[in-house]
Amino acid sequence: MSIVKVKQLVKKIGDTTAVDHVDLDIQAGEIYGLLGPNGAGKTTVINILCDMVKKDSGELWIFDKKIEKWKESIKKAVGVVPQHIAIYNDLSAIENIMFFASLYGLKGEQLKESSLETLRFVGLYDQQKAYPKTFSGGMKRRLNIACAIAHHPQLIIMDEPTVGIDPQSRSHILKSVKKLNDMGSTIIYTTHYMEEAEHICSRIGIIDHGKIIAEGTSQDLQSIVTDRKSILIQTEIGKEISLEGIKNIKGVLSVTFNDNRYAIECLKESQCFSDILTYFTQKNMIIKDIKMQTVSLESAFLSLTGRRLRD
Repeated sequence: MSIVKVKQLVKKIGDTTAVDHVDLDIQAGEIYGLLGPNGAGKTTVINILCDMVKKDSGELWIFDKKIEKWKESIKKAVGVVPQHIAIYNDLSAIENIMFFASLYGLKGEQLKESSLETLRFVGLYDQQKAYPKTFSGGMKRRLNIACAIAHHPQLIIMDEPTVGIDPQSRSHILKSVKKLNDMGSTIIYTTHYMEEAEHICSRIGIIDHGKIIAEGTSQDLQSIVTDRKSILIQTEIGKEISLEGIKNIKGVLSVTFNDNRYAIECLKESQCFSDILTYFTQKNMIIKDIKMQTVSLESAFLSLTGRRLRD
């Protein structure tokens, strides 16, 4: 069953076509990742799905119902986690959740019980009477999520829910996203962190210049770049060689260095492997480990868009 279906969606902002005839078909039970460089159009698509921006043309179905105007029954089945934290600092954690949950129709004992249950789910039960102004960035992000899910929505739209937070809170949120999906929610997820998309998304759409340019599983997208291979070389601590020198080897497309490891991307059919080993030997570098692997999702994304996700 399609939870969200979009056909030939168009939105112009001034002279720019921010969304250019986009088609989407998101099935029940998916975590669908929408990825794109800054300005690619993903936030505009999300805002249209959330009924925050009006489309210029195209068709939209939610829960298999064609939508011309959002109805209360649709809104009550959708939870939105905005990119910018939307909570009230003069309300306690439990008061924030109860306020937002009441907008979705929860009342009385059901409202209180669901709000407490949601606080427990996001790991803030002990902070229910505390005010957000005392919270860390990660705690605020978790409360932001809690405010969007207390009414148990069938569809959850999450726009960069882990931006700017500590690794522990980020890990907690990713586990929560997986758990919400296991509990039956379909999730649309945007992120600036490629590893998040690889880890939690069942399917990914890449948008650039307002168009969906590729779609599939992480493995599907990696397989698009069939003309490349990746070589990982671990060297001894404390010694480095020129990255430019490696880049000048015929067939080498890119090279990065981190934690005494060189990640070198090459044309698959090139003979650069032996030339790379020769270069390292000439520079008196001791190779501790060497691995060959397929290109990463990051490399596939860069190949498709010509830009990195955070550009």
